[in-house]
This record gives sequence, C-alpha cells and structure tokens, in this order.
Amino acid sequence: MSDFIEFSGYKSLQAENGFVALEILKKHHVDVVITDIMMPGMNGLELTDLIKKDYDIEVIVVTGYSDDYSYVDAIGKGASDFIFKPFRMEELLLRLKRVLRERQQSKERHILVGKLEQLAITDSLTALYNSRHFYAQLEIELDRANRYRRPLSLLFIDIDRFKDYNDAYGHLEGDKVLFRIGEIIISCLRIMDSAHRYGGEEFTVILPETNGRKAVNVGKRIRAATESETFNPFKGKNVNVTISIGATQYFYNEDVSSFIQRADKAMYLSKQKGRNRVSFLYKKESE
Repeated sequence: MSDFIEFSGYKSLQAENGFVALEILKKHHVDVVITDIMMPGMNGLELTDLIKKDYDIEVIVVTGYSDDYSYVDAIGKGASDFIFKPFRMEELLLRLKRVLRERQQSKERHILVGKLEQLAITDSLTALYNSRHFYAQLEIELDRANRYRRPLSLLFIDIDRFKDYNDAYGHLEGDKVLFRIGEIIISCLRIMDSAHRYGGEEFTVILPETNGRKAVNVGKRIRAATESETFNPFKGKNVNVTISIGATQYFYNEDVSSFIQRADKAMYLSKQKGRNRVSFLYKKESE
C-alpha cells in the first residue's frame, strides 16, 4: 500500500502500530492517515479518536472485519472514509484523492468564510473595525472588566471642521484624511486595544486594562500625531487637521449606554473648549 501511494506521487510514512503513528505525527506534517482497525496495542478506531482530538488530519479506516465494525463506528470517531478489505489499490487511490480534494475545499471555504466575517466587521475605507463590531467588542470588554474588576476606558474621537475640509477640497481628499487618521490611531495603540470607525468622521477606541489617566495619555498621543500630519489636497497646498477627543473610565456594573454617552459628552466638551484637545469626564460630571 505504501509503495503504491509513493508510486502515485504522494509521500508516505509507515508505522507498525498506533503508538508509533502518534509519534510520527508529532514530528511530521501529515494530511491523511490510513489505518487498519485490527492492530496490536491500540485498534484503528482508538487511533482515529486520538488523532481527531489533537490534529487537523483526515483518517481513512481499513478493515476486513465487516461483522465487528461498521461504517457508523468509523465515522463516529471522525474518520473521513471507510474501506473493506479486500480492495483494489486503484480504489484506495480514488478514495485518497477524494478525501484530499474535500480537505482542500474545506480549507478554501474556511478562508472564504473568514474573509466574509472580516468584511462584515470592517470599515471599507479605513480598514478599522466598524460600529457593529464596536458594540460587540465593548460588550466583551465590559463583561471582562466586571468579572475581574479590571479597569477599562473609552475614547471618542471626532475630526474638527471636517465638513469644511470636504467642502473645500472634495470628498476624495476627505477620504484620504479619514484613512490616514485611522492609521495614526492604530499606530498609537497596543495589540489589546481596538479602534473603530464609529461613523462619518468619528472614531472610537476601546482601551482594556487602562484607567482614565492612561487613557488621556493615549488620547494626547493620538491628538499630537494627528496635528503634526500634513495633508496635500492639491499641489502647493499644505493643510493640518486636528481632532477633538473625549476620554472616560468605566464604572463596574455601569450601563453600557451611560459609558458611551459619557465618552461622547467628553468629546463635545473638547469641542466647546476650542477643539484640538483631550477632555476627561468623570461619572459625577455627566450625571
């Protein structure tokens, strides 16, 4: 069987029992295991069960004991196919090709689903997460903050006078500003933080394990980096854009809407104070 598989263009490894097979799997990348059921020490169904628990590997089970073991037994352990002896090697090859083809198709479907899922939570212009993902992620972080009593902060960011910029230079140039500010925000964050395009020219940043003072520092870095960026809506024209940021810290068991509204109010407080600044709002100030 091994020689035939090699002759057919596949690399084949051999194991005299299930224990040796498991050792081989620790050291080699394998796509398919073909195993007999009756083996010393560990039968093929037991081996299949162990393989499917620990590896992403297909298993084809071979047996001559049709009265003792059934197709249902093998498939129930996770086998991809089941062959009764005696069989022609050409039949085995056809089964092997089918299993490999279905394995490849499954991987391609998985990649496609992953891409579709990513598109569903990503803003197409900035490549940041969208508002739908913002609410889902915030719920996760709120649950973690409440469960473990860990700090959590939130930033609301709005581009100052963005409508004026769009009116003066056009929406295409405005899109370039949105994209670049999204990049600036990401560059100022840690891996655990998440940035979102909330809508229009507004962005949000969720900051796990971060108290209000540290959140303000993050906001100041984003504000300074944005102010220092120069945009060129047309040749010879250099324009600087500023942002207003609101920051707040979560209070344990607080309602999510209250948390969001306070961050939003903090951002508008920055607008009222003259824009291009970071404002922090305590709970008592928003009540």
